[in-house]
Amino acid sequence: MNFRIKENAPIAWIAARFLGYKTMAIVIGKTIYLHGASVKTFQSDSKWMKHELKHIEQFKRYGFIRFIFFYLSESIRHGYINNRFEIECREAENQD
Repeated sequence: MNFRIKENAPIAWIAARFLGYKTMAIVIGKTIYLHGASVKTFQSDSKWMKHELKHIEQFKRYGFIRFIFFYLSESIRHGYINNRFEIECREAENQD
């Protein structure tokens, strides 16, 4: 899978502040933006990697604009934790 990782990303900092997390990864398209974690730390956490790679797969499956629309709609209607895309990613964390 082709993707990039960027540390100290302002968009991840904003998401971390909004959700109240110390560390954050946010995927936009094929890029994983990090806040509060180095690339090395992120890559050493297999569950976190699987979670974010699933988001990249979701972007690919639905297309950039459609996925953002669906993701935001889910978050508004069901909240971040109960968003079906987040549920799918949490399930992916434990897959081999």
